[in-house]
Amino acid sequence: MIEIPEYIRKEIEKLVKELNYHNYRYYVLDSPVISDEEYDMMLRRLKELEEKWGYILPDSPTQRVGAAPSEKFEKAEHREPMLSLDNAFSIEELRDFDTRVKRLLGINDEIEYTVEPKYDGLAVELSYKDGLLYRASTRGDGYVGEDITQNIKTIKAIPLRIEGVEKIPEEIDIRGEVYLNIDEFERINKERIEKGEPVFANPRNAASGSVRQLDPSITASRRLFMSCYGMGYVKGAEFYSQIEFIEWLKEARFPVPAYIKLAKGIEQVIGAIKEIEQLRQGYPFETDGAVVKVNSFELQRKLGTKTREPRWAIAYKYPAHQGITKLKEILASVGRTGVITPVAILEPVKIGGVTVSRSTLHNWDEVERKDIRVGDYVIVERAGEVIPHIIGVVKDRRTGEEKKVKIPEHCPVCGSKTVREPGEVAVKCINFNCPAQVEERIKHFASRRAMNIEGLGDKTVELLHNIGIIKHFVDLYRLRQEDIKGLPGFAELSSRKLIEAIAKSKKTTLSRLLYALGISQVGEYASKLLAQHFRKLEDLYHIKAERLVQIPQIGEKTAKTIEQFFNNEENLRAIEELKKMGLKVENPEFEEEKKPSPLKGLTFVITGTLPKPREEVKEIIEKAGGKVSSSVSKNTDYLLVGEEPGSKLAKAKALGVKTLSYEEFLKMLE
Repeated sequence: MIEIPEYIRKEIEKLVKELNYHNYRYYVLDSPVISDEEYDMMLRRLKELEEKWGYILPDSPTQRVGAAPSEKFEKAEHREPMLSLDNAFSIEELRDFDTRVKRLLGINDEIEYTVEPKYDGLAVELSYKDGLLYRASTRGDGYVGEDITQNIKTIKAIPLRIEGVEKIPEEIDIRGEVYLNIDEFERINKERIEKGEPVFANPRNAASGSVRQLDPSITASRRLFMSCYGMGYVKGAEFYSQIEFIEWLKEARFPVPAYIKLAKGIEQVIGAIKEIEQLRQGYPFETDGAVVKVNSFELQRKLGTKTREPRWAIAYKYPAHQGITKLKEILASVGRTGVITPVAILEPVKIGGVTVSRSTLHNWDEVERKDIRVGDYVIVERAGEVIPHIIGVVKDRRTGEEKKVKIPEHCPVCGSKTVREPGEVAVKCINFNCPAQVEERIKHFASRRAMNIEGLGDKTVELLHNIGIIKHFVDLYRLRQEDIKGLPGFAELSSRKLIEAIAKSKKTTLSRLLYALGISQVGEYASKLLAQHFRKLEDLYHIKAERLVQIPQIGEKTAKTIEQFFNNEENLRAIEELKKMGLKVENPEFEEEKKPSPLKGLTFVITGTLPKPREEVKEIIEKAGGKVSSSVSKNTDYLLVGEEPGSKLAKAKALGVKTLSYEEFLKMLE
């Protein structure tokens, strides 16, 4: 075992502490105090030290992603039941709840309650021992849930170690809701539509689906949040009230509800609920109600529970923001990847103070499944106060004149025949030069997360494309100020600024460029994966799918679309044209630029118990350029042997495969 110098140990510990603090500032407080570049430099330094010395703290930010995909979730038993809440749908039912609480406690004085928003997500329990997160689990049936620890570790708002407080319990189970912000929900659904995948019905389903991925890297690619608001089992510390516990959570750097109010008596509770109803229109997340809890933990214990619900809490549900209106038309909208999506055009209807006149129908299977017809009266809901969504048809109001809509056989823009791959929901136009796709591809190319051309909005792209100035995103780099000066919205200053912004975008990173190219199935996450494994763009020219599927998390379908793109001579000519016009591409994410690859080309098999978890050792080998196989064969270079090795050792000896102890393995890494 390598002896770690004390100054290295201290530097690693200091970096972990600082990086966790900056994660808290960024993801919980939304108030960073360092730049992204400074954070990335610190993280890179930590990774280098951890890989070199093998000293990895359990709360290191590098441990948030990295576990291999699971075959299934293990069961996790809750030490205190995770009960669901009873609901109240009217103010009278709230008053009945207050009367019932007083009667059960045998008191007439006003009860002290807390009121907080009801998050619409997935209930999760975080279990800590000696301040360290060791398990996370879903609610399940309230008594037994699923172990989702590796996925929960990818959520950067959740502390891996309890810090910032004097009182750290020996053991504590902290409960809360994992959720998605509405803009992230829309981004995920947009990506799924482009890939021809079924969409999530609402942010709650999307959050649940994201947390319950067998592959933690998929969870990591979605920006999940958590609001912590409850406590299960606790040992070695005492809390006296809900409001005190929330304050402790805040100090311990846990994300807590966006609003919490201490209310004396039911009338103050009602006032707080009305306040949340006003505030929720500005929340970035979806909330469908407010949660009322008796503040005192002693009174909570006295009140106890019913079979499935506590007697000391209730959820007040706001009236659903729904409306009924007539569906006038179903249009076929063509996206940048050629996916044709049905869009409902509605007679304008006011829902929750906002006029709704159109709604996406996601895909043509959805239209058929819900039997939605032109002329129908439909029920429209604004999920999360933002997203108009048709949830059903009022069939009793049908007159017989309603018309079914056929799946389009030809593109509504260019007239090309549409295709639908077996087993997919997406209907596509595959004409690469389809005007609708051209416009959408240019918009995507210029977008903030792609080439980030400031001032080139959707309307400007449509204008420049309609008058024939740009027919391809390559044409953006041919634009001159005189081409656009004098067009609607472009005077001397604005036209010069746009040309400067286009010139500025010529210096970019490989992951941004790959995302900007709009390759089917390749979003931001896949673009970063490619950038980590290929030093320069030219390394992808004429790539084969067989090479791409060797990259973890790149599936066969994605590999095929990347192969098709980089084996298309027209696409390669477009990229070369960009380079001739001054495109400069850097790749700070390339893994081999960051570290040596001492194990490059070597295949390892692991047997027995090692000082580190097997998945961590596997990750170290892969990061050092090696490959890990599950079984010994003549192609195995080394068998890494831990304590109590299994039958693999005998097989390795029979085949003449070299064996390594863990200490020898660490020396090899140097």
